[in-house]
Parts: sequence; structure tokens; C-alpha cells
Amino acid sequence: MKVLVADDDQISRKVVKAQLLKWGYEVVEAEDGEKAWQILNEEESLRMVIVDWMMPGIDGLELCHKLRESGDKSYHYIILLTSRDSKDDIIGGLNAGADDYITKPYMAQELEVRLRAGARILNLQQSLEKALEAQSYQAQHDSLTGLLNHRQILQVLENEIIRSARQGSSMAVIMGDLDHFKKVNDTYGHVAGDAVLIETAERLRNNIRLYDKVGRYGGEEFLLVLPGCTMDEALMIGKRILESIANQPIKFQDYSIPITISLGLAFNDIGAATDLADIVQAADAAMYQAKQNGRNRLELAAN
Repeated sequence: MKVLVADDDQISRKVVKAQLLKWGYEVVEAEDGEKAWQILNEEESLRMVIVDWMMPGIDGLELCHKLRESGDKSYHYIILLTSRDSKDDIIGGLNAGADDYITKPYMAQELEVRLRAGARILNLQQSLEKALEAQSYQAQHDSLTGLLNHRQILQVLENEIIRSARQGSSMAVIMGDLDHFKKVNDTYGHVAGDAVLIETAERLRNNIRLYDKVGRYGGEEFLLVLPGCTMDEALMIGKRILESIANQPIKFQDYSIPITISLGLAFNDIGAATDLADIVQAADAAMYQAKQNGRNRLELAAN
């Protein structure tokens, strides 16, 4: 673990550094509060801070205040290491945002134990952050395909509708539905059907632009949101999707499963506040028209 040691007294700083290195920590030094603040803003991995109270420029208390008020989501564990030892000083240091307070002179063992306690807290904080990130991902993504789920892809679409109306730009929506998917489940089983959905999702991801979004709308239906997309670009994307899915059967165990998709394409009214339900319905109707016209094709929504 990296530890920042901020102290304007070079001898004190070197003594603390030597102890930390002996205990297996990686040490970053700052000769004053300004330098410490700069380092903490540049190095996201620095979460453990040992800081002296009395320093030129930004002192230890001000550094504590700045870190707590910075809005940084990741927590810094701050130990004030200072010769100021009155009860008022200790209370003032903790009120400023320090997590711990050690007065000089100190026992090396005391500093080591308190560092270990701080490291445990930081590790717990990191575990919590990862758990919250995983929870957020799960809330926004389909558990089978990894695509955005129904609610999230509609939220993306709503945001893009608002943005395109504000900027006066075009936006395309493609609704896709796998052809004869029930037959896949009936013939090869539902596990094979899941494999088909997973591979279809991957092919969809591989055939859109970096800033396009695709979600699982429901069952074997997919919704693609293509911001700033012209008619020619949307037709090209649709063509790539049709070919990528139809030209290569999906492998599952010893089976080679042929699959196709039908697509419906709709556009927003440029400069107008297009209704979300209307554009989804238009793309859906065009997709069903593609089904009626023979499947494995793209149809454009009627104006």
C-alpha cells in the first residue's frame, strides 16, 4: 500500500519513511501541504496519508479540510502526526477530518498498529465500492447477455431524444427480433436458446459505433439507439447486423444453429421533441413489417 508522508521537517519525514519501508509500505514524500495536495490530486491510488500539523502554505488541518470537501468518492485515511498534544488540539484535528492523531514523540509500534487499522478500513471501503459498482451494473444490465436491460435502454433513448431535440440532430432507433426463435428452443433446448441470445448480443455490439447503445428489450428482442445517425449510416449498420447474424451459424455443442434477425428502423423528428413511445412503436411496426415481408431484412418506418 502507498502512503503519503507530508512534513516540512526533512529529518522527521525521513525517519517516518524508513519505518514505513521496513513495514512493507511504499512511500511518497511531500515537503509541504501544497505539494501534498498536488500529489493527492494526481495519484488516485494514494489513500493513506500521514501529515504533520504545522507546515508552510497549506497546514495539516487545512489539508484535512480540503480532502474532506473535495467530493472525491474514494476515502482518504488521514493520520495527524504532530507534537501538539493538548486535548483541544486533538479535538481540533479530529474535527478537521483526521481519522487518527499521534503525538510526537511516539513509539514506532504505535504508528505501525494504527497504520494497520487504517489499512483495514481502506480495504473495507474498497470492497464496499466494488460491491456498489457491481450492484449498479446489475441494476442496469441484462444478466444473460450483458446488454443494457429494458429499463436502462429506454432511459438512454429518452436522454438521446432530449439531446437531439436540443441540438437539432438526427437520431435512429432499430428494433430487432430474432426469427423463429421459438423453434430454436423447441429443437435444441433452452440452454441452446440462451447461447444464441448471448452470441447475438455480441454480434450486435461488434457492429455498432462506439457511441451507439444496444439493449435487450425483452425475450429475443433488441433495441439499438444510434445518436447523430444519418439514413445512410443507419442502413449500413442495419446491413452489417443482418449479415453478421445470418452469414455464420451459431455453434452450440455439436450443433450449428442457423439464425436470422428482422429489423425495423425509425428516426426522430429533427428539432422536435419526439415522443419516446412513438419512436419505439414506429421501429417495432417496421420490424413486424420486415417479418411479414420474408424476415432477415430491414424495413424503414413509415413517415
